[in-house]
Amino acid sequence: MEKFVIHGGKPLHGEVTISGAKNAAVAIVAATILCDEPCVLENVPEISDITICMKILSSMGAKVKLEKRNVVSFDTRGITKPEVPYDLARSMRASTYFLGTLLGRFHDALVAMPGGCDLGDRPIDQHLKAFASLGAKHELKNGQVHCYADELIGSQIYFDLNTVGGTINAIMASVKAKGMTIIENAAKEPHIVDLANFLNSMGADIRGAGTDVIKIRGVSYLKGITYGIIPDQIEAGTYMVAAAATKGDVIIKNVIPKHLESITAKLRKVGVTVIENDESVQVKVEGPLLKTSLKTMPHPGFPTDMQPQFSTMLTLAEGTSIITDDIFDNRFKYVSELRRMGADISVDGTVAVIQGKGSLQGAPVVATDLRAGAALIIAGLAAHGTTEVENIHFVERGYECIDRKLQGLGADIKRVIVPEIDHVRMSG
Repeated sequence: MEKFVIHGGKPLHGEVTISGAKNAAVAIVAATILCDEPCVLENVPEISDITICMKILSSMGAKVKLEKRNVVSFDTRGITKPEVPYDLARSMRASTYFLGTLLGRFHDALVAMPGGCDLGDRPIDQHLKAFASLGAKHELKNGQVHCYADELIGSQIYFDLNTVGGTINAIMASVKAKGMTIIENAAKEPHIVDLANFLNSMGADIRGAGTDVIKIRGVSYLKGITYGIIPDQIEAGTYMVAAAATKGDVIIKNVIPKHLESITAKLRKVGVTVIENDESVQVKVEGPLLKTSLKTMPHPGFPTDMQPQFSTMLTLAEGTSIITDDIFDNRFKYVSELRRMGADISVDGTVAVIQGKGSLQGAPVVATDLRAGAALIIAGLAAHGTTEVENIHFVERGYECIDRKLQGLGADIKRVIVPEIDHVRMSG
């Protein structure tokens, strides 16, 4: 296994280019199953979740080819059995998207209950409710979800709560259903819009993505296209916060500034200068970081995927900050690791109170999930001394070449192989 060793205390300077959006890519790669011709995706991030998605497609009979870096061709016409291999499905949360795409194409789907980061109970009942509205039945056996239907008929789908995954699955199952489907209380995240744009480019008829009502008129055929995935707003936000936490000056390129508005607004509130350009933002800090209050919300509110990184930065601010995050049960699991670095954070349920101390001390820490790992890397960059971050496989689920990108900004971060015997001793 591997870990990151960080010698902190150095402000980040320079330019960094953002990769394709993880959350858009995992949905769009799964959606290639719906395409009746070969297609090509550009700006595909080199992250482990995408590698697993491509393995799933290949294992089912699709032809997947890396044309050049970040460009992949897909020909899914060879898929004949609508079943995702159990072990692959168990290794990532986004494997649920294969339920929607396989059901949409074959009217049959067998997918194991998903894995990924441990962020508490994230049931798929809203996904199954959407499929049922279209005429599908489901059963759970041996840890696998089996969805099936004689045919899918457009219908009214109403979500009881905001669900990004449920909205994406409802779109993919509805694209080839007969008639009109109306999705109400739909999630509005940028990657949902990107998925709809991808499908519409192939000939789908989806209107209203990015609003809370999406209307889909089913079509029978989707043509092959070449499509570029949007930049990753969470990766961009992570580098913005890293620049602020280290009191650096960084230009973050290949971004859509509008997607970053909630992050930009909060950074400005804590005293960070953010300069927006057409496809880049510059982040710099010239004074002290200030306290703030923050509540995560569905888009266009502040994203839960940025909360651990932002909270880490607030340990370096002046005064008391209050963070509320009730979207995932275990989103504050990383706090105990930050305390090893001297952070003063108390957690009561969905609320964290951060007493800003202005500094952190390097320490050995363990990533508990993807965004927690990013937060601990930021902490290590800003801290005095040496920080060692274990379980970096979580980080590699969603950040392309994070160590090399940070090195390009002047960070002292190295990837180190940990002998298994040492790991057992450290973790035991």
